[in-house]
Amino acid sequence: MKYDFDTPVERRNTGCYKWDIIGKKELPMWVADMDFRTAPEILDAMKKRLDHGVFGYNVLPDEWYDAYISWWKRRHGFAFTKKDLIFCTGVITALSSVIRKLSTPAEKILIQTPVYNHFMTSILNNGRNIITNELVYKDGKYSIDFDDLEKKLSDKQTTMMILCNPQNPTGNIWTKEELAKIGALCHKHHVIVLSDEIHCDVTTPGYDYTPFASVDDVCKYNSVTFVAPTKAFNLAGLQTSAVIVFDELLRNRVDRAFNTDEVAEPNTFAVTAATAAFNDGEEWLEEMRAYIAENRKVVADFLRRELPSLHLVDSNATYLLWIDCSAAYTGDAVPADHIRKASGLYVIGGKTYGDLSEKFIRMNIACPRATLLDGLNRLKTAIDSI
Repeated sequence: MKYDFDTPVERRNTGCYKWDIIGKKELPMWVADMDFRTAPEILDAMKKRLDHGVFGYNVLPDEWYDAYISWWKRRHGFAFTKKDLIFCTGVITALSSVIRKLSTPAEKILIQTPVYNHFMTSILNNGRNIITNELVYKDGKYSIDFDDLEKKLSDKQTTMMILCNPQNPTGNIWTKEELAKIGALCHKHHVIVLSDEIHCDVTTPGYDYTPFASVDDVCKYNSVTFVAPTKAFNLAGLQTSAVIVFDELLRNRVDRAFNTDEVAEPNTFAVTAATAAFNDGEEWLEEMRAYIAENRKVVADFLRRELPSLHLVDSNATYLLWIDCSAAYTGDAVPADHIRKASGLYVIGGKTYGDLSEKFIRMNIACPRATLLDGLNRLKTAIDSI
């Protein structure tokens, strides 16, 4: 490999949310950021901008727009123009702003659990109500209950659906047919789709995702798509993202929401890093995806050999593994709590993502192989202690 993903980077005592809020002997494999240095090409662009030495107010240059447009067209066959693209400081920031602008208090917003927990907090913190279309877990895999979905969408108080595409934490890559069916049902029942696609570039080599708005005109004009380079290139701390909105009226309302909430102004490095990522980071991304895919295989082999009571849910997206621990933990036992106490391995408990997932854990494998093996051995220590 051209790039080094094996050498650990010391992240403690750097104001790091992932590493600095845990015990010194604990191993964090929880929050969704990587333990890899970002692409050298991005660092070089940031250093060049740093050397300029002046950091006044910024505008979004054409290069920023062109980088997004070129990336999605080249990587995902998804075409949009400059007018369709709006900067925001973060995906959840954007999501909350859009919820406030496009819905009213006490209306219902649909989510498909288990799902990223900040969807729930964005809904509740803004005075809206959650309605759930629980994903069906059968034979170790997840699917959509479309009958239940339509029933929930037909509720006159349901005005929005937040779609996670690809899905976090299950790692599902929704098919074009599934997305088209979601789009048709939402259009039929006058429900706007907010599609979080932040994990779209972290897929197993050979697998791609389908942007929701690329499926057909129904999906295209009844949605807001949330994108960012932050998961793919480990840039979350730079506060950089964007939304894609094709419908003119909807786009104007979203634009006003961001300006009203004062979240539409980029910092210097938010522009520089995103532009460099999409223009110059592709080779690094390809190697990172291959490394993550190998990490996933290492975990699968380890569980099969050492911890057969645990089931790794099959997936080809994100660097987050969703592991079913129900055969090992019975009764009232909570896997994540016990694992952390018994071994120092910090993973997120499944109930964070939905009430029916208490016996699951989510594990972040975006780390050097040595760190991964440490985590797996800790997991075995915990399971063996039951």
